[in-house]
Amino acid sequence: MASTAIQRQLVDAGNRLANPPSSVDELLPLLGQVESYLAKLEQSPTDSTQRALATAQNALVTDQLLRHPDADVRVAVAACISEILRITAPNVPYDDEQMVGVLELIVSSFDNLDDTTNRAYSKTVVMLESMARVRACVLMLDLQCDALITDMFHKFFNTVRDYHPENVVSAMETIMTLVIQESEDNVPLETITTLLASVDEGNEAR
Repeated sequence: MASTAIQRQLVDAGNRLANPPSSVDELLPLLGQVESYLAKLEQSPTDSTQRALATAQNALVTDQLLRHPDADVRVAVAACISEILRITAPNVPYDDEQMVGVLELIVSSFDNLDDTTNRAYSKTVVMLESMARVRACVLMLDLQCDALITDMFHKFFNTVRDYHPENVVSAMETIMTLVIQESEDNVPLETITTLLASVDEGNEAR
């Protein structure tokens, strides 16, 4: 159960996010605080925690934050939302249109997996592992996000390298396996093409 102090901190941070600072230098630390508070929350939150979470949860999916022009801000927003998906799982915290935007943002952040020295890399790995653990990727099937699924698979195949640690590769494999298993034999043609292309490339590399 979240402490009263964490709940108060969440409410305060959520109120500030509802009217976010225009300066990236001020916004990034605020988002970092929100992420740290969310990371302390367990799944199946109490009613009081859900109320404390509500303002930040809603602020994060406003166009002002979800489509912020700064790449680092978008990653920080995605990291916060990823924590919210973890906390509220298996329930879905947003409506269908909002969830599509959320999933698009999280998948776009997977570009950061290409460079382990990128300052956004560690946040992205946490998001990747969380998506695999709470099965958030299956929501893409429910929302018929075929193009997004294909894009995600492309990103995985294009970024995975020998230098990636096992937890990163394992999370990618788990996500792809879940999507294929839950697709009820309706895997998008573009996704199958991506898989076949990766196999061909692997054979040519041998």
